[in-house]
Parts: sequence; structure tokens; C-alpha cells
Amino acid sequence: MSTTVWFTIGGIAVLLFLSGFFSGSETALTAASRARVHSQARAGNKRARIVEKLIDSKERLIGALLLGNNLVNILASSLATSVLITLFGDTGVVYATVVMTLAVVIFAEVLPKTWAINQPDEFALGVAPIVRPVVAILAPITIAVQILVRLILRLFGVKAADDRSGYTGLEEIRGTVDLLHREGEVVKNDRDMLGGILDLRDLEVSDIMVHRTRMIALDADQAPEQLVRQVLESPNTRMPIYKDGTDNIIGVVHAKDVLRAVIKAGGDISKVNVLRIASKPWFVPDTTPLQAQLNAFLKVKTHFALVIDEYGEVQGLITLEDILEEIVGDISDEHDEVMQGITKQPDGSYTIEGALPIRDINRALDWNLPDEEATTLAGLVIHEAKIIPAEGQQFTFHGFRFRVTRTAGNRVTELRVLPLK
Repeated sequence: MSTTVWFTIGGIAVLLFLSGFFSGSETALTAASRARVHSQARAGNKRARIVEKLIDSKERLIGALLLGNNLVNILASSLATSVLITLFGDTGVVYATVVMTLAVVIFAEVLPKTWAINQPDEFALGVAPIVRPVVAILAPITIAVQILVRLILRLFGVKAADDRSGYTGLEEIRGTVDLLHREGEVVKNDRDMLGGILDLRDLEVSDIMVHRTRMIALDADQAPEQLVRQVLESPNTRMPIYKDGTDNIIGVVHAKDVLRAVIKAGGDISKVNVLRIASKPWFVPDTTPLQAQLNAFLKVKTHFALVIDEYGEVQGLITLEDILEEIVGDISDEHDEVMQGITKQPDGSYTIEGALPIRDINRALDWNLPDEEATTLAGLVIHEAKIIPAEGQQFTFHGFRFRVTRTAGNRVTELRVLPLK
């Protein structure tokens, strides 16, 4: 073979190397963790700052890399065809197609992309100083290509976005946490805690409040002895007190204030005036975002609020502890009752009280029942069935079989739930 042929083969090898560089760079720069790169950039890593700038203009970056990749691939294929035609005649076209397909797939695509996907951050930091001038040089061509592509897409009624994905940052974090949990890198408790923090923006106080049907309150018309006894026997530190009906909440009684009043009265409970030591109730709308309510609790330095609807009717109560439990899970002390209402059966099903919140059930059993349309399990069944079910009725939805096992009037008080494999 002549010297020219050897030089051409050497040129093809260089072009294949450049093709591999472009392919690997594209994979690494698109797969690199923006969070880790940003952290290194803040720490003073100059290469990380370059990577950040390149990723910020992702469409132009990918356009330049694809342009360079296709340019060297086509040139390498053309040179290979000319060399093999010289050596084998017209059949050299077939040889060139087979040889270059194998060479490009192995050395310019699979090998560099496999390397890059296994070490995306390190690879991206290594190639960034070289990729930056390439993107700058090819910028006029890539901009023209982008404009042409947008015009063609517009003819088909498609509007291209400007370097934006369809996901928000919070959705990306949530998806990452769920993926890492599935892969075993994040344990369930940590996943629930991180998910609880993200959910604060989407939830309202009505989603986690203690409903009025489960709310323990004091009747101001009762004798002082009865009121003090109820306060001391209750696991709750604070209790609302009403007069002439539960909708007329006139104050909130703190157990510590009651004990101080008992001591001040010399132990004579009959002299304790519970209404006098009750603090003014704080009412909040049931549509208040949970994040806003948490900030309000911290600002006013109180841990208890009563929830009302748009008509001013009391719907329930919410405490700071309720919000914190959405993040860290159930918080119990020696006076709290352990969460009840879920009993596992030998056949793999669960007997669950209808009033239990769906979010608590999902957290306890690692299920994924939807809670957008209903707060409690009974509410979910009624919403899906579109009727008030009778005892013994069965329904199947969301991958579970629900059987109503007990009712009270129009309320579904207990269900048997079987996860379907």
C-alpha cells in the first residue's frame, strides 16, 4: 500500500477518536449531576463552572456536539470508502460500509458512551475545557440550525421550548428520591421524610387536621371537677372548650394552666374557673397551605389552631405536631396512644378503620393509594364507588380490593383491604 493510503487510514483513526470524544462528551454533559457540579463550582472548581455554563445552554451544546460528531463520521466514512475502492474496486463500497459501521458503533459510540455514563461527572469535568471552544466556534452554525428546526416544527404546529424540561425542580427531587429508594440507596424512613417536606407545598390544613368527629373538646357548662378531670385524663396538652354547641369554640385550655390553677386554689378543684384560664382560640381557613400554616405557627409562637370552612363552621383542629408528623412520621410519647385501626389478617389483607387518613395508611404500609380526592379511606371508597356503600359490598380499584365490613348510619367505619399482586 502507498504512503497516501497509510496517511488516509491514520486520518480515519483520528476522526474515529474525535467521534468518540463528541459522543462521550454529549453523554457525560447531559448525564452529569447538576447538583454535584454546582456544589463543586461553588467550592471554586473552574472546570465545574465551565460545565455549568455549558449545561445552561443545553440545546446549543448538544447541537454543536452532534454537528461535530456527524461531520467527522461522514468524513471518516468517505475516506474509508475511497481507500477500499482503491484497494478492492467497486466492492470496496460494501467493505467500507461493514468496516465503518462496526468501527463507529464500537469505538465512536458504545465504548465512549459506556465510559461516560459510568463516570459522568468526572468525564464532563475532563472534557469541558475542550468542548467550550468547540461550542463557541460552531455557535453560528448551530444557531442557524436551531432557527431552521424551529421554523420546520412550527409548520407542523409544534412549539419548541427553550432549554426547559417539563418537570419542576421539586418534581425532579421527588423522582430522584423515589428512584434511589427503589434501588436500595435510600431507606423508607428517609424517603418518607424527604417526601413529607416536599408535600408541604401541595397540602392544605384540611388534609391533615383532626376532624371534628374525632376532636376532643370541653363543655363549658360542666362542673369544674368534671372539666379538670377531663383535662388530666386526656393525652392532649391543649383542648378546645365550647359553649352552647361544639361550633361555638370560646377558648383553648392548656393542661399546665389548669394545674397551676389547682395549686393556686389550694387543691380545691371546685374553685378552678376553667373559662378564666382559657386562652383565645385561633381560627384558620381549611384551605391554608400547610407550608404557610407551619410558618404561622413559628411566627405567632403557638402550637394549636382551629380549622373553619368558608361558612365559619369549625371543621377540626391542627397542631404544630401534626405538621411535623407529616415530615418525620408519628411522634409519640408515654402519654400518647399508639396508632390503631390497622390489623393484618392471615390471608394478607388488612382490616382498616374507615376514618384513618390515606396518607397515614400509605406511610404505614408503604402503599400508594391516591389522596387527591379524599382524605380518609372511607372517603376514597365513596368517591370511587360514587355511592354510599352498604355493609358487605366489594370494590376493586387502584390495585386493591375493598370490602365494607362495618357501617354506622351513612358512615363507613371499617373495611377489609386486600392488595392485588
